[in-house]
Amino acid sequence: MEILNRPLVTLGGASINGLTLLTSIAIALLTFVLARVLEKGIVRYLSREGVQDEGSAGATGRLIYYSVLLVGFSVAIHTLGINLTAFFAAGAVFAIALGFAMQNITQNFVSGLILLVERTIKPGDIIEVEGRMVRVTKLGMRATVTRTWDSEDYIIPNSVLVSSTVKNFTLRDRMYRIRTTVGVAYESDMNQVFEVLLKATEGIEWRHPSKEPVLLMKQFGTSSVDFDVSVWVDDPFARSKSQSDLNQVVWWALKDAGITIAFPQLDVHYEPPKAEAAPQ
Repeated sequence: MEILNRPLVTLGGASINGLTLLTSIAIALLTFVLARVLEKGIVRYLSREGVQDEGSAGATGRLIYYSVLLVGFSVAIHTLGINLTAFFAAGAVFAIALGFAMQNITQNFVSGLILLVERTIKPGDIIEVEGRMVRVTKLGMRATVTRTWDSEDYIIPNSVLVSSTVKNFTLRDRMYRIRTTVGVAYESDMNQVFEVLLKATEGIEWRHPSKEPVLLMKQFGTSSVDFDVSVWVDDPFARSKSQSDLNQVVWWALKDAGITIAFPQLDVHYEPPKAEAAPQ
């Protein structure tokens, strides 16, 4: 005890001995373990009880994790006898200089906190950023890890997600509409076209049953009458495959019904040469 009570260093006007140092380290370690346990427990509870989806539960757990760390480390520093107010005041100049040097990192860190609090983007969400559709796999404090449909991982700084326009396909629900345009010949029976396309799209097993297909006569083109065909699906991430499947359904439905799928055509008429006028 005499050795442990021997002063080791003076910091911020407080004399730190071995006992207080060990106590502070123990509190810091206990805080880290407690934060981890609480994060995993809360995520497991929220997911199991259905209170939140997996992405929201993960964001809530991560926010609680950092909150526990902040409180625990503050207690650990206070145990050393260091006045946090004086400590921060003494390090204000250093903090400002460090802030300018680490401006991008600080900006991404703050953006990460904003994403965790607002929960507009969560793990598991399908988003489109900078023209690329990706699935969020991990929401970190500095950057967000995403994965494309081609199994490519992209690490996106959090500041990009906060400061730019991001399309979130799963913010409220997972419903997504895919559409295709097809042109039929002008001599086609338009009532038959409507009936064939409606029957074909209503019979699609993979479409979302809560919303009916939408058929629109879009425009009168130069070589065809164009129809817009759209259905709803519940997996935006597979839109490329769903688009291909919809195209095949429309193609075979029109083919089987004997309806001509028009393509651009150009009619060229040749005029016979006219005889030159006889000289007067």
